[in-house]
Amino acid sequence: QVQLVESGGGLVQAGGSLRLSCVAYGLTFSRYAMGWFRQRPGKEREFVAAITASGGSTVYAESLKGRFTISKDNAKNTVYLQMNSLTPEDTAVYSCAGVYAERTWTYYTTRGGDYTYWGQGTQVTVSS
Repeated sequence: QVQLVESGGGLVQAGGSLRLSCVAYGLTFSRYAMGWFRQRPGKEREFVAAITASGGSTVYAESLKGRFTISKDNAKNTVYLQMNSLTPEDTAVYSCAGVYAERTWTYYTTRGGDYTYWGQGTQVTVSS
């Protein structure tokens, strides 16, 4: 059974940092492209970042580029999201997602509908 389990969320002051982790169980992690999405209060789910199965290429939401960094450790079956210079507007439930990739070095996707597996989400709250 496939499971994606996020951790690392919590309460942080504006200007602070958090690192989210997402551990994958039950799949060949090195064959999966991964993404992070978030849902802010009262808003639709939005794309945050994605990474190829190999971990060699990444893409970010334009508004988050430079503050957030996605990375992938295939040996640990884990994808990370490092978040810096957080603001109250970053308050959201953050979820990781995975999709099988035929092209492990080049495929990633920003579309939530392309992902097969999703974690339950972790709450990030940024206080002002």
